[in-house]
This record gives sequence, structure tokens and C-alpha cells, in this order.
Amino acid sequence: MRKLAYALLLLPAIISCNSGSNNSAKNIALIEKYVRSVEQLDYSTMESLLDDDYFGYGPSYGDSIGKVQAVENWKANVESLYKSIKYNKSRNVAVTITTGDNQGDWVSNWGELHIVYKDGKGAVNLWANTTYQIENNKIIKSYTFYNEADALSQLGYVFINPNNL
Repeated sequence: MRKLAYALLLLPAIISCNSGSNNSAKNIALIEKYVRSVEQLDYSTMESLLDDDYFGYGPSYGDSIGKVQAVENWKANVESLYKSIKYNKSRNVAVTITTGDNQGDWVSNWGELHIVYKDGKGAVNLWANTTYQIENNKIIKSYTFYNEADALSQLGYVFINPNNL
């Protein structure tokens, strides 16, 4: 009888863990689809996965963009800048935040990207991390981090301190 009582006490915890993992798997699948659309330079699919109220932040502090501008930027980049984007490594982890300002379902993606630019401009390899907030099977917010200076350096840019001129 005692074992049955313990099992009944644990049942709500087991059920809540299972329902959370189902949501986590669904959210990870959504981000994997988004990553594939980036690799395929498919801005139509990217647009379909972003909520109308989507807002993206990064990679620099103060950078922010809404859905319409984000899609327009991707279209311009696909047409004139990127020849290919490949995630050589891509890993995702899902989490649900239950307190504070950023409550909700999140998926963090980190990857090693290989980007080839058009017109012989070169290629770069980057470590990138994007954290996505998901609601109603749409991406509503993202934070993207990567080293812009590293990318520019790989393309041959030289940084000069104006104080040393």
C-alpha cells in the first residue's frame, strides 16, 4: 500500500516531465527546420516560421530587428551576399523559463557555421549561438551572438586604432 501511495504522489511529476519533453521536442524540431531554411537560403520558410510580432536582437549590443525587416534583409543577403551557409555542427537544447521577464519556451542553438560569400569575397568559419523564444509553434524572439570582428578578419579586414594614427 505504501508503494502505491508513493507511486501516486510521483505520478503528477512524471506526467509534467513527459508533457514538457514533448513540447521541447516539438520546439527543437521547429528550430531544426529554421536552421535548414537558413542553409537552403530559403527566406520564404524563414518568414513562415517567424511570428508576425517577431523581434530579433544581436549580434551587437543594441542591434534589433522586426519580422518585416528581418525577411527583407535575408532576401537581400541571399540575392547579393551569400553563396552558401552550412552548419558543420549544430546542437539544440530546449528549456522552459517559469519566472521573470523571459517566461516561456526557449531553444538555444549553437553551431559552427561555414559561410561562403558571392563574387569571390571569401569564406568564414564562425561559432554562433542563437536563442529562440517559441510560442504557438512560431519564433517570437531571438538573440544571436557571434564574433563579428573574427568574421571580418577572416575576410581580410584590418582593424586600426584611430588613436595610433
